[in-house]
Amino acid sequence: MPRVAVAQIRPVHLNLAQTLTRIEDAVREAARGGAEMIALGESALPGYPAWLDHTSNVARWDHPPTKKVFARLRANSLTIPGPEATALSALAKELGVVLVVGAHERVDGGPGHGTLYNVLLAWNESGELAIHHRKLVPTYTERLLWGPGDAAGLHSVKTKVGRVSGLICWEHWMPLARQALHDGGEDIHVAVWPTANDAHHLASRHYAFEGRCFVLVAGTIMRGDDLPAEFRSDTALADDDFCLRGGSAIIGPTGEYVAQPVYDEETILYADLDLRRLDEERMTLDVTGHYARPDVLRLDVDRRRGN
Repeated sequence: MPRVAVAQIRPVHLNLAQTLTRIEDAVREAARGGAEMIALGESALPGYPAWLDHTSNVARWDHPPTKKVFARLRANSLTIPGPEATALSALAKELGVVLVVGAHERVDGGPGHGTLYNVLLAWNESGELAIHHRKLVPTYTERLLWGPGDAAGLHSVKTKVGRVSGLICWEHWMPLARQALHDGGEDIHVAVWPTANDAHHLASRHYAFEGRCFVLVAGTIMRGDDLPAEFRSDTALADDDFCLRGGSAIIGPTGEYVAQPVYDEETILYADLDLRRLDEERMTLDVTGHYARPDVLRLDVDRRRGN
């Protein structure tokens, strides 16, 4: 039975180098705990832009503080290829683990130059970048920062722990995106969120039940004093108030918790997954097999890379 882990960290917000170090430390700790697969939350590198929802002036046109923060975010977003991606690849290979990380990606050069994407990246145990998924639709205020993604990374991949897939946040409420991954035959799905609240757990548990797979729910931690200094006078949050509370968990193929949600602290959750259970549960529901009707319902996915 593969042992998996979710590393629930508090990023050093808007600091790519320091957050990378924090991620590397958490991944090494999880590997020492026996984890063969390790997942971290949405845009953990270098932190989810919760200031979009906790400040009142962020959407004002030509607002100098917002422009300064956006410029800092761009400067602290990784590129692919790039040094941070190379470091994470080397880490996965060194430890022999499957590593799944949410990040901000910046495109440098060519079509889409300068665009930022919300991405989910997965390296296999050989250090190969096996999944490079850009969030299909940035949600609400996120569109101020991120461009719309594509389906080039909307697939599952074979790894040492089984077939792995992942979606970002509200993509779990996109029925066709879910089905595209179910059709790929997934054993372990990573659901990344900035923080996993009750509705996010509902979506994650439903995904596990529908796909008859294990789901790693990965959230992050953020406090009021993690907000950019430019916005500290524009929020009601105290320094020690939580913006993002974590909520990471591990879910089994009938929607039950294998590892209960944990809030308000940095931690590493572990679980040993009995993959034999997946076939047992598919006896009653298999949305890609006996519970599918390809003769009347068909899904076409354009997996060409956008910009």
